[in-house]
Amino acid sequence: MSRYTPKQIEKYQRQKYITFLEKISKNLFRMLRQEGTTATQFSRKFDELMQKLGELESIRLDSEYLQETQSYIDRLHLQTKEINDKTFEDIKTAEMSNLNRLQKLKQKSNYKKDKHRHGERDQDWG
Repeated sequence: MSRYTPKQIEKYQRQKYITFLEKISKNLFRMLRQEGTTATQFSRKFDELMQKLGELESIRLDSEYLQETQSYIDRLHLQTKEINDKTFEDIKTAEMSNLNRLQKLKQKSNYKKDKHRHGERDQDWG
């Protein structure tokens, strides 16, 4: 008999899935940014991450950032199936800008109260 309610289990699985999606995007960013990364290393690590993601129970994603991250990872996985060092260098910069766009989308969704924004409102102090 389980000590956890189905709702607690679902919340745990959801958080685990979301955390792993973000882990994949951070790993991709780091691998693409590193100078010495080869197409083989990239493919091996990416396939390993995708295999682990496949083992997790898929969940419904509500936020725009998470939906975009999921679709980006799926698209990139399909795109990098037949990758070599020459094509890897070609797609590297484009994918870096896509990952930056995802990070901007994540930061845009962060909520800040007006009193915490440092803008023109407080310039006349002092």
